[in-house]
Amino acid sequence: MRCLDKRWSASYRSDVSHDCFADEVAIDFPSVGHVVERMRDAFLGERPRADVLTRELRLSTREACKGLIVPLDVPIRGTCPICGGRGESWTERCDPCRGTGESLFHHPVRLSVPAGVADGARFRFSVTSPHAASVRVEVRVAIRPAVV
Repeated sequence: MRCLDKRWSASYRSDVSHDCFADEVAIDFPSVGHVVERMRDAFLGERPRADVLTRELRLSTREACKGLIVPLDVPIRGTCPICGGRGESWTERCDPCRGTGESLFHHPVRLSVPAGVADGARFRFSVTSPHAASVRVEVRVAIRPAVV
C-alpha cells in the first residue's frame, strides 16, 4: 500500500482468503482488484476485508468541554482518471498512478465532536464514494492537558 498522509494509519485483516477464482480474472486492470474481491465476497458469502483507517484527534481541555466540528480529509483509493484503471497508456506505464490503476483522493468529512467528550473516546464511521470501495474510519480523541 502506498503511504497515506502521516496523520492517518491503516490496519488490515489478513484472515480472509480470496484465492478462489484468482485465475479467472484478467490482470489488465489492476484497479478492479477491489471490485472483484467484493464480488467474490458477495458470491461466496465471505466477510469483506476489515480495512480501517485510524487517526488521533488531539483536543485541548477547553475544546473537549465545549465541543466542536472538525474538518477531516479522509484518503480514499479510486480508479485513476488518467488511465481508467488500466495502469498504462498503450505500452507506457501511467505516471500519475505509477502503474497501479488507482489514485488517492481526499474525501472531506466534518466530524461533530460533542461537548464533554472524554479522553480515549472513539468515533467509528464509513465513508462511501460512488467510484471507490467504502472505507472504515476510526478517530480516537486525545485530550491535551492544560498548560499552566
